[in-house]
Amino acid sequence: MRVGFIGLGNIGGKLAGCLLRNGIDLSVHDLDSNRVGVFVARGAQAGGCPAAMMRVCDVVITCLPSPVASDAVVSAMLDEVVAGKTWMEMSTTDEAEVRRLGDAVQARGGAAVDCPVSGGCHRADSGNISIFAGCDRATFEQVLPLLTTMGRRVLHTGELGSASILKVVTNYLATANLVSCAEALVVSRAAGMDLNVAYEAIRISSGNSFVHETESQVILNGSRDISFTMDLVAKDIGLFQQVADRAGVPLDINPRLIEIFADGIGRFGPRELSPNIIRRLEEVTGLDIRAPGFPSEMVDDEPEEPGAEVVVKRGA
Repeated sequence: MRVGFIGLGNIGGKLAGCLLRNGIDLSVHDLDSNRVGVFVARGAQAGGCPAAMMRVCDVVITCLPSPVASDAVVSAMLDEVVAGKTWMEMSTTDEAEVRRLGDAVQARGGAAVDCPVSGGCHRADSGNISIFAGCDRATFEQVLPLLTTMGRRVLHTGELGSASILKVVTNYLATANLVSCAEALVVSRAAGMDLNVAYEAIRISSGNSFVHETESQVILNGSRDISFTMDLVAKDIGLFQQVADRAGVPLDINPRLIEIFADGIGRFGPRELSPNIIRRLEEVTGLDIRAPGFPSEMVDDEPEEPGAEVVVKRGA
């Protein structure tokens, strides 16, 4: 099987790297030619352009920063889609848009999967990230070997578009947790607590979470580096709001998160690292929320292992 990968950014480059080091015949494309050059030096082939990649590859994977970018790439390669070709969308995108593009691919005889990832750049790098996959069951079983090469836990979420809904649901929860962790750390410091002790108190308690165990550490280090920026957070919670609006659900928390990150972007810029949302509180309180002994970036210390499908528990 020949696989094309388009989009070699913070997440895409790591996912493509998992495929390459596990022996997949890989062609790559990115607007940044330097990124392509790095992969070619490691043994991948330069894909040339999206249309050329769909022409010669059995599967083309996209991992791009926005629905607009995905639309441009899929539109460019659509004429090359025939029976036997598969498009896998690993971007965080709008479920209505992925269904529209997927329908266009399927109308030409191809297969489409939306399969976004969750778990952070450090787990994408190690192949231990989680992957949601929305598509028919037959297509899921065909692409499962690729998904378990890139991720440890793979969940079939249902029809095309379902994975994208759940991805923005989980990103909404992560964003809410980031903001609450920032507030918890600032309040702890303002109340005179030792931040090393406060971190451990949260970690061993009912207040613990994946976000606390990762993002709180780089907040306390001061690097704030999780390779994710405020503009991407704003995009994700905006997509979650669109899902809620289409479903007719009035939300209380997400509109406030949208306001908080709009304020953060206005103060610090769209490409500011997302954990620096805490700077809004650091500035108003005059407090420095740092502590010794925390890492500057997260590294997955679990060994890379073959992935497997997550089986959903259902009643008898």
